[in-house]
Amino acid sequence: MLSIIIPTLNEENYLPLLLTAIRSQRFKDYEIIVADNNSQDRTREIALGFGCQIVPGGLPARGRNEGAKHAKGDLLLFLDADVIITENFLEDSIKEVEKRSLDIASYTLTPRTNNIFIRNGLNFFYNWPIIISQKFSPWGAMAILVKKEIFNEIGGFDEDVKLAEDHYFVRTASKLGKFGILTSTKIYMPLRRFETDGYLKTGIKYLFCGTHMLFRGPVRSDLIKYDFDHYSKKKKNSL
Repeated sequence: MLSIIIPTLNEENYLPLLLTAIRSQRFKDYEIIVADNNSQDRTREIALGFGCQIVPGGLPARGRNEGAKHAKGDLLLFLDADVIITENFLEDSIKEVEKRSLDIASYTLTPRTNNIFIRNGLNFFYNWPIIISQKFSPWGAMAILVKKEIFNEIGGFDEDVKLAEDHYFVRTASKLGKFGILTSTKIYMPLRRFETDGYLKTGIKYLFCGTHMLFRGPVRSDLIKYDFDHYSKKKKNSL
């Protein structure tokens, strides 16, 4: 059984797209756990309408950990609430994991835009590097598939890490099992963080965070500010 865990905070606009994509999958042996951080919109109502189990959440790391506590599956799939998965994503992912004997896996990211410069930029700065380095320097974000036994052994996501806790998780978990980047399917990501905060600023932030993790470990201080659900706040402030 597969347990799909989604941390949320005010995701009424994006969550239905992801849940619809999950419901349309050919693979059906799954449960969906939404770890919600006291959303003030229709997020919980939407999740219940799709038959999801709702548990208390928090920031993304805590939400994932809380969801995992209630998971019945021996495989855990952590998804950000604003991604979109492709047709047969679940089946293709599990088949590739079994074929490659992987214990933990992540995916390349495809931006939801037709802008060729953005697509090529993401390939050059993120997708190609994580594929090339997957055997010696694991990276993973927005979608992570891991065996529950490994998740439990490392104690889940480190809730003290301020940013890129997902990358730190796969690097830690890869010490106990085989890691790989899955290429048989795709994850589509929104560009709202880049559009809200600016492409250059966001790119520099993640570059700094990645460099810090490589040479000094994960960012545990407030050196880099991360705000869960800052998109709607900025929209309200601009009105």
